[in-house]
Amino acid sequence: MEKLYTLSAVELIEKLKNKEIQVIDVVNSVYDRIDEVEEKVSSFISIVSREKALELAKLSQEKYNNGNFGKLEGIPVVIKDNMVSEGEKATAASKILGNYEGIYDAFVVKKLKEAGAIIIAKANMDEFAMGSTTKTSYVKETKNPWDLDRTPGGSSGGSASSVAAGEGIISLGSDTGGSIRQPASFNGLVGLKPTYGRVSRYGLIAFASSLDQIGPMGKSVEDVALMLSVIEGYDEMDTTSYEIESSNYFEEMSKDIKGLKIGIPKEYFEYELKPEFKKVFDESIEKFKELGAEIVDITLPHTEYAAPTYYIIAPAEASSNLARFDGVRYGYRASEFSGVEDLYIKSRSEGFGDEVKRRIMIGTYVLSAGFYDAYYKQAQKVRRLIKNDFDKAFSEVDVILAPATTGTAFRLDEPKTPVELYLEDVFTIPANMAGIPGLVVPAGKVEGLPVGIQLLGKAFDEKTLFRVGKAFENVVGKMDMAKL
Repeated sequence: MEKLYTLSAVELIEKLKNKEIQVIDVVNSVYDRIDEVEEKVSSFISIVSREKALELAKLSQEKYNNGNFGKLEGIPVVIKDNMVSEGEKATAASKILGNYEGIYDAFVVKKLKEAGAIIIAKANMDEFAMGSTTKTSYVKETKNPWDLDRTPGGSSGGSASSVAAGEGIISLGSDTGGSIRQPASFNGLVGLKPTYGRVSRYGLIAFASSLDQIGPMGKSVEDVALMLSVIEGYDEMDTTSYEIESSNYFEEMSKDIKGLKIGIPKEYFEYELKPEFKKVFDESIEKFKELGAEIVDITLPHTEYAAPTYYIIAPAEASSNLARFDGVRYGYRASEFSGVEDLYIKSRSEGFGDEVKRRIMIGTYVLSAGFYDAYYKQAQKVRRLIKNDFDKAFSEVDVILAPATTGTAFRLDEPKTPVELYLEDVFTIPANMAGIPGLVVPAGKVEGLPVGIQLLGKAFDEKTLFRVGKAFENVVGKMDMAKL
């Protein structure tokens, strides 16, 4: 018998609509899978009780019975633990927020509930979304379901591993410099960083506010498009939210890609890629040619400055955002202190992990008097040049094709310096700097581990990314489930 947790959200909804299965079957299948593999994978920080999920399943089933169901009715969804939901803990995997309980629903959580989704768990992550491994979490270390000795990526590693392991049907992560796309590639998933402003950040615990964006990860392009159609939309609570008319993503995906121009940026191949990894990418280019797309060589001359610029702007914004955690208003407070200044120092020293402290110190330095103009102001000018590069490229092509990562998931015990880990995001950071959407689609395997390609699009043109991604997926096929 088909295991329901292996199916995509779109496939499950079709079966539920046709009364082939019941919502309770879907929920039980996922919870049985959690019981089976969570101890090995460690995807979650907190899990909603099966009893509560089954109560919600009964309500969803009633909606299917009377024909009045939402877009994600009865689908078990996992969200990253930096998204606030009323009455549930939201810790951002940090000791400093270890006891924080949401008093409202984030915009995306509200949208999921309205669509009938059953939120079953909060996923593990790098502390305050700072990292590429999910190892900086204060709570636990998440494993890659494809190889338990390897990283699931970060910072949305738990969101990715949960879907890859069958512990959830679809998930939400957040992407500040590649934190959806890198784990999607490492776990054989489709992952989308939407255009900045398409999805409200209200209720997302901030890392770097001008870069953060919530987005979906799933087993298929259709699942990710479905999730985006649910969570997108204008929100008056987020001043960076755009009022953009929704597209019919599914109608767009039915079109072929003949005549579309796909750009290949030469700068992305100046980085050293393993031959077998490069081979998968070259084969992907040939598949796009066979599909009728025109391959165009393009240049993004400021690509080499993207990572250094990011690691000035992101820490600067982080140091500002995290200043609120002072041991006074909410969050962790040191038990022993002498005076208010000592309270601040001890609460923050004990509450934040090493990586978060490192980025706060970098951010405070580049924003300090005497260094602001030399670093932060200069970085903002370079950021504009990076965006201008993309604007020029998109005047010539419809979509840009690039690697998502420099290789497959690396071993958890592999010694990497902070700088080496920062450079893991070299292919994903430019999209955040420019505010454009990026879609990762599985392209194959190298030594048994998944590899994804990255498609970059014009601002608010996710529909074209889905069209190209779906055409590619139709040829390559969906990635099978990780064998645990």
